[in-house]
Amino acid sequence: MPLRLKKLIGTVLLVALVIIYAIVATIVAVAQLSESGPLVHLAFFIFSGLLWVLPAMGIIKWLILEPRPKN
Repeated sequence: MPLRLKKLIGTVLLVALVIIYAIVATIVAVAQLSESGPLVHLAFFIFSGLLWVLPAMGIIKWLILEPRPKN
């Protein structure tokens, strides 16, 4: 795969991940935390704010992998 195409795909995936993840986290927060206290809200948003990093790390790791040499 050409490097430019790989970077384009990775960029689109990262942007889509952040947008979709933010929407899902907000929906979960509104649906599940409506009657919870401020400490539960704080814990949820700290946890969900850090959780998106795991799939983003996978995408970034894929982006920096060197292409396999062709035999």
